Amino acid sequence: MKQAIYGLLLYVFLMLPPVVTLLESIMSFHMHMQMPLLIIAGLLMTPFLQKKFPRLFEKWNQNGVPGILLFTIIMIYWMFPRTMDEALTIQAVQVFKFISLPFLAGVPLRDSWRKLGGFGKNVIYVSFSIMFGFMGILYVFSESQLCNNYLIVEQKTLGWGFIALAVCIIIYFIQLLFIDESEYE
Repeated sequence: MKQAIYGLLLYVFLMLPPVVTLLESIMSFHMHMQMPLLIIAGLLMTPFLQKKFPRLFEKWNQNGVPGILLFTIIMIYWMFPRTMDEALTIQAVQVFKFISLPFLAGVPLRDSWRKLGGFGKNVIYVSFSIMFGFMGILYVFSESQLCNNYLIVEQKTLGWGFIALAVCIIIYFIQLLFIDESEYE
């Protein structure tokens, strides 16, 4: 129950207008801080929602695949430069961001992750490292401004952040190949 309260507090904190303004003022903060924190808020609220709606999770996310697909679709959607722009200029898209990232990405991710087998988790690691690497290259090497609301220097910084994330995921994935996790459980 404490996790759900912390998740709710984080969610409310992220919705405060000064916090929204601050986190959306810099492109890297918007993509690499606000959006992951919204997902983390959803992750923290998941056990409470699982207790409240157990049949929903059992029925619609029995093996974890539908949930992880929903998470992946939401993540891909929010990586498009246009959606970041629209989140700043269109109120409905902004509201969708605050609903989709915690409840359609964070909650399904936590519910699905323990249900996925090793192969499914490895597919997610590889897919996201490739996707982050591709997005990083796109943001860094694009000659034109991809987001109207941010400067090109911010775009390049965001791209390097994506590339750093991709490298971190690859390093984590490689260490998983050499370390037996069961020794530490």
